[in-house]
Amino acid sequence: MTATLTERYISATIRSLKPETQDDVRAELEASIADAVEARVEQGESPADAERAVLTELGDPGILAAGYADRPLHLIGPKYYLTWWRLLKLLLWIVPVSVVGAMVLGLLLSGATVGETIGQSVAVGMTVLVHLGFWTTLVFVVLERTGADTGMKWDVDQLPEVQEDGAGRSELIASLVFLGIAAIAVIWDRVRGFFPTGGDPIPILNPELWPWGIGALFVLIVLEAGFAIALFRQRRWTTTMAVVNTVLALAFAAWVLVLMLRGELVNPDFLAHIVQAGGDGFAAGDAEAAENGGIFRILAVLLGFGIAVGVVWDIVDGWRKAGRARHAIQV
Repeated sequence: MTATLTERYISATIRSLKPETQDDVRAELEASIADAVEARVEQGESPADAERAVLTELGDPGILAAGYADRPLHLIGPKYYLTWWRLLKLLLWIVPVSVVGAMVLGLLLSGATVGETIGQSVAVGMTVLVHLGFWTTLVFVVLERTGADTGMKWDVDQLPEVQEDGAGRSELIASLVFLGIAAIAVIWDRVRGFFPTGGDPIPILNPELWPWGIGALFVLIVLEAGFAIALFRQRRWTTTMAVVNTVLALAFAAWVLVLMLRGELVNPDFLAHIVQAGGDGFAAGDAEAAENGGIFRILAVLLGFGIAVGVVWDIVDGWRKAGRARHAIQV
């Protein structure tokens, strides 16, 4: 005997429920469907059309069964969604950057080529992103399904402090003071020398950079000062300001890294004095580091890596502030 649509619908609904609840749900559905069909028939519909219309209104039996079982039909519900999203964003900011940064530094120190460094770092970064997203989400899926209580509850003490946009008077003063100290340090290094030798101090920066190389650096310092003043007068970060900040940061990185790669940044006399003062101990250390290019190459890689990290952070911070300012205006 062929089962009716109602029987098929009820069977599909209760099959995934616990055995002890199936009879009660079956009786409830049979009664409610019968009443709804009878009401439609009294309004002039045929029994077959009325039955089909009632079952259509009830919807997918899987969704109805999930409601009876109090079983969520989503990976992460409202209870844990914000906690999951905030934790995932924090991890995505910290873990991939740290792993890829360590990978790049290690490869550069080992003498890997630029192509090898980029290829392996991208591969590792993608792997970290996939695993981080999957395992973090899986943990919250398990919490959602088991109904576990993480003990994390919101209260007013968690409200974030009001963030400054980096365009105030104190930021302007700090920027100008820092740039002024940098300019004075460069001039002092050339005129008086910074590194003590037991006699007259010697410059750390290569004297041959004067006037053109150092002149380019002073131009960048003046442009940075002008940018700080313009930002203060603008009173907020904009997309244009973020672009200018990016260009200035990249220009400074290019000035340092190009001279460093060409071996023209540091005073040769300064390096020679370090070698002489280091004696046998320095020679032994340099011999151990010979496979990686020697101690000076390792120090150059560390310095270049530190500068690159600082420049990237400056660029990202500028765009972040511009985005926050734009969002504040839209709100």
